[in-house]
Amino acid sequence: MLDVCLLGTSGMLPLPDRWLTALMTRYNGSSLLIDCGEGTQIAIKEKGWSFNPIDVICFTHYHADHISGLPGLLLTIGNSDRTEPLTLIGPKGLSRVVSALRVIAPELPYDIECIELSNPQEHISVKGYEIEAFKVQHAVTCYGYSINIPRIGKFDVNKARELNIPQNMWNKLQHGNVVEADGVVYTPDMVMGAARKGLKVTYCTDSRPVKSIVDNAMGADLFICEGMYGEDDKESKAKENKHMTFAEAAKLAKDADVKELWLTHFSPALVRPAEHIDGVRKIFDNASVGFDGRTVELVFED
Repeated sequence: MLDVCLLGTSGMLPLPDRWLTALMTRYNGSSLLIDCGEGTQIAIKEKGWSFNPIDVICFTHYHADHISGLPGLLLTIGNSDRTEPLTLIGPKGLSRVVSALRVIAPELPYDIECIELSNPQEHISVKGYEIEAFKVQHAVTCYGYSINIPRIGKFDVNKARELNIPQNMWNKLQHGNVVEADGVVYTPDMVMGAARKGLKVTYCTDSRPVKSIVDNAMGADLFICEGMYGEDDKESKAKENKHMTFAEAAKLAKDADVKELWLTHFSPALVRPAEHIDGVRKIFDNASVGFDGRTVELVFED
């Protein structure tokens, strides 16, 4: 299963009940963070989740409301007795940005490994997460992310018995290892069925609607997308500032055939975003307004 928590839903500046943009996932003992705006540490503490298991932090872009919480978080992770390396992923220039921010967090008990994105689409495998990073359209270079948790096929007991594979080797085959018994080599494909449907969460903020979002969100179990403006008459302002309206996000969700849409990254002027959800649901029915601390546990299909 994959735990998903929307830590912060505000764009531009934090509000008393709305921290800046951040998303956190937990899978198999490892946590992943997308963006780290001001207040992210408080949001994690409010949720009751831990800092130490954070293994990966992905950044959509380097505007302050998406990365200003990083130096303090790095220090807190260090104070949690972490010694394992931490992986940071973001657009080209990540190493330079992180180095500048670390002026106020110079000494850490763990290494930081930076993966800089430069292509329109890139794939990263880390800590059981299969991450698709895809370029979107904002005022600066910006990426969206799809977090995939693959699921292997079922182990075929009957085939294993027909092939006379010793039972003490079944577990190794299930985990993708090649085994040998009495001079005979057995490979996982001999006893494993086709891969089953995994889990997928797509996250996108600070962008105009573009095809890359639809392509990468296709069939997602959960699509978390920016809705800077809820009002229908704000489309021209959204175009000017390279953001999206609720209706535009809903159209993306419909085109990508996702299971569920959460809206996030609201303008500070959008005090009551839920007032605009009825119009969204006319476009995409299973849509709702995100809020700080909103959590879901995604589970594999039977």
